[in-house]
Amino acid sequence: MARLAHHVFFVLKDRSPESIESLASACEKYLDGHEGVVDFSVGTREAELNRPVNLDFDVSLHVIFRDRPSHDAYQTVEPHLQFIAEQKDNWETVTVCDSNLR
Repeated sequence: MARLAHHVFFVLKDRSPESIESLASACEKYLDGHEGVVDFSVGTREAELNRPVNLDFDVSLHVIFRDRPSHDAYQTVEPHLQFIAEQKDNWETVTVCDSNLR
C-alpha cells in the first residue's frame, strides 16, 4: 500500500501571531502521535516567500500516514474530533490536500 500525505492549510479569522501560535500548538497537542503516522509537522507561512504561486494560509499541517486505512482511522479518533470542535470557530478557510505518495 502507498503512504498517504495529508496536508491541511488554515486561514484564521484572527490572523494575529498569538492566534497562529495557538493553532499550531493545538495541532501538536491533538494531531501528532496517532497510530500509523510516520511523519508529522506543523508550520506557519513564511511571509517573505510571497510569490503568486504560494497559497495564502496561516498554519500548515503535514501528516504522512503509513497507508490509507491509517488515514481513515485518524479521521474518527477522539483527539482529532476534539481538535476540530475546539478550533473550527477560529478558521476562515481550510484547504485539505490528500495524496498517495510514490
